Amino acid sequence: MIRQRNFATVFLLSIITCGIYFFYFLYTTTRDMNIMVGNDNRNTDPGIVVLLSLVTCGLYDLFWYYEQGERIKDLSDRNHVPCSDNGVTYLLFHLLGYLTCSILSWIGLYLFIKNFNNLAFAYNSSMFGTKTQTM
Repeated sequence: MIRQRNFATVFLLSIITCGIYFFYFLYTTTRDMNIMVGNDNRNTDPGIVVLLSLVTCGLYDLFWYYEQGERIKDLSDRNHVPCSDNGVTYLLFHLLGYLTCSILSWIGLYLFIKNFNNLAFAYNSSMFGTKTQTM
């Protein structure tokens, strides 16, 4: 069963733990995306994602958002789950976040979590392609 994420939890715990919780979020979200998507030749080891994020001082996160956003969009389209955003959307929000004191980065993360949760609901319901939850 794929656990849905709560934006407020990610936001608050990331601030309280000075960003450490965000690495947990990256790890678990990557793991769950790999499970939902199956073998799409774009699976990434969650530990490698966290390691690369640390080593590149967060620059890898930009690639991660783009790649996971594309995976969410592809999986949503294949299974008729509503998703109006793609990897470019998340990438732009995070790039523009550098200019807005991270405000747009958090908005991008909210959209990412919303679309991830729609997929998780469909996956957990075993109804890919038949019924979805809208938020």
